[in-house]
Amino acid sequence: MKTAPKKATRIKAGRIQRANYKWIYLFLLPTIVIFAMFYLMPIAQVFVTSFTKWDGFNAPKFNGLTNYINLFTNSSFLIALKNLLWWCVIALTLHVGFGTLVAFVLYQRPHGWKFTRTVFMIPNNDFGILNSVIRVFNPNFNVQWFYKSPWAFWAVTFTWLFYAVIVTLVVLGDLMNIPKELNEAALIDGATGWQLIRYIQLPLCRASIGTSVIASLTSRIAMYEQIALTTSGGPGDDTMSLPIILVKGIMDYRYGYANAVGVVMFIIGLIVLGVVNKLFRMDEANY
Repeated sequence: MKTAPKKATRIKAGRIQRANYKWIYLFLLPTIVIFAMFYLMPIAQVFVTSFTKWDGFNAPKFNGLTNYINLFTNSSFLIALKNLLWWCVIALTLHVGFGTLVAFVLYQRPHGWKFTRTVFMIPNNDFGILNSVIRVFNPNFNVQWFYKSPWAFWAVTFTWLFYAVIVTLVVLGDLMNIPKELNEAALIDGATGWQLIRYIQLPLCRASIGTSVIASLTSRIAMYEQIALTTSGGPGDDTMSLPIILVKGIMDYRYGYANAVGVVMFIIGLIVLGVVNKLFRMDEANY
């Protein structure tokens, strides 16, 4: 008899919650419709038309795996995949590593850390200055970094390599959210500065570092502006990327072929997302 009121209360609360579901679904409906129209449907269209011959004007004609066969037998595509692999390795190690290192240095709040944080956010890649410095020691030195092989690949890489401000801000935000009690307790127990970083701060920044890795790698997959505005994929195919091939396909009215490139980029992005989520345990809580 004593538990009956509690049971009745739970049943009543359950009915109220179920009654509220229809309002939840009703308010979610516009978002779901917009998401389906402007995200799911275009993705589905890309996948479907990647198996067709389509110029963007006439009706697509099914041609099976022709676009994919042409793509994987294209030497420029294979070079683009190789470049992407190298850029991903560099991004995973140097780019994210440098941004994380700057975040940990700024977290210590050394003298002038606010000024350093502000300056770090200003992009600056001036190879003209680099040439001027080198000419001090070699007056005849003159290299067009973006137009000479093999320097073009590294010139494009340096346009983003050390501009890791997003990584720094994301990791720094996680560091500042660490309760001071954890750091103080570790120091009282005799932990050194390196042990504090290795066993407490780095593990608690796992999610932010993982997020930075995903953002950095997906940016390399979709890297277009830096290349289009500098080398256009050259010299030769030294700086070729998947987005450059995709855009060239569109410019040549080969929409089916271009969408095949888009499908490859989409699949690579999903693989990156899954692997990083698994390695960094992104679905686990820190505290």
